[in-house]
Amino acid sequence: MIYLDNAATSFPKPSDVYEEVLKCMENYAANPGRGSHDMSIKASEKVMETRGEISEFFNIPNPLNIVFTNNATEALNIAIKGLLKKRDHVISTVIEHNSVLRPLNYLSKNGVQFTLLGVNQSGYININGLKNEIRKNTKAIIINHASNVLGTIQNIKEIGKIAKENNIIFIVDASQSAGILSIDVQRDNIDLLAFPGHKGLLGPQGTGCLYVKDGIELENFKDGGTGSNSNLMVQPDFLPDKFESGTLNTPGIAGLCEGVKYIKKVGRKNIKKHEEVLIEYFLNEIKKLSYIKIYGPQNYENRASVVSINIEGIDSSKVGYMLNKYGIAVRTGYHCAPLIHGIIGTMNRGTVRISPGYFNTFDDIENLVKALKQIYEQRKI
Repeated sequence: MIYLDNAATSFPKPSDVYEEVLKCMENYAANPGRGSHDMSIKASEKVMETRGEISEFFNIPNPLNIVFTNNATEALNIAIKGLLKKRDHVISTVIEHNSVLRPLNYLSKNGVQFTLLGVNQSGYININGLKNEIRKNTKAIIINHASNVLGTIQNIKEIGKIAKENNIIFIVDASQSAGILSIDVQRDNIDLLAFPGHKGLLGPQGTGCLYVKDGIELENFKDGGTGSNSNLMVQPDFLPDKFESGTLNTPGIAGLCEGVKYIKKVGRKNIKKHEEVLIEYFLNEIKKLSYIKIYGPQNYENRASVVSINIEGIDSSKVGYMLNKYGIAVRTGYHCAPLIHGIIGTMNRGTVRISPGYFNTFDDIENLVKALKQIYEQRKI
């Protein structure tokens, strides 16, 4: 199978990730922070080591400001629902994932106001338009760093500067960028950073994180056992315990630690460069085919490793089905980001999304292009 669905979950993982998950399961998969025995201590040490690796990667001053979650969706829900109150106003965009749109829709029923900025055909917001939407009660700006449909990369450094100048909390959804693009929470003035562990960071599924800047007050998402203040019925009010009730996914976190280490060893810029050359090659090849429509940016520069296309006269779901017959895995449909499809004209068909990763090769892309040609040529057979 040629796997080109890395925007959903990266695959394969580095061998060290698999090995550490298994090592954890076999040797120290006890509850971290819940006991004084060796296995629990080892689990706690691994969790703390992972916090340290991640904090260094994103220039986070204090590793304890990293909250482990099951995925980026949970991290965004903690951030959005924990921050916004009745009569607060938030600015986001139509290119967001449902993990932002649905919480905002839910909160709107309780008096939270939100404005969704439009984007152009390439998926970029208008910075002046953002500034014009700021109100006296604007509490937060929520931005999808890199689109999971178009691959568009927003300028979070510039947006973060605007947020800071206006005393607005800046929330970044780094689901498609963490591990690939440069993110510095201090340079970019990020107050809340949500990201998965299972995509660009090359960790296992069931892992994610939320960075919470000092001074940001969030309502706790759930209550329960934390291993701290266990003699009290009151949820701890300090990080990360406030948001980490219940048993952590220690094997997953152990694997995530190795994923981050692997990226540091190989070099984030080298990973990004490899994905860029694959995307450049793919775009150049399919631009030669008049029957293929490319959505979003038309070149590889300033885009994530995500390309959405359609083949003339063939539904996206059928293309995905046929590609699977050729042994090629892609994703089709709306990609949980419904509003952007109204802008790019794909409301009734969705798109075929191709998302190469670091472990893909030029041969993979060549085989994809050949398959797309054959699918079109055989459309009437």
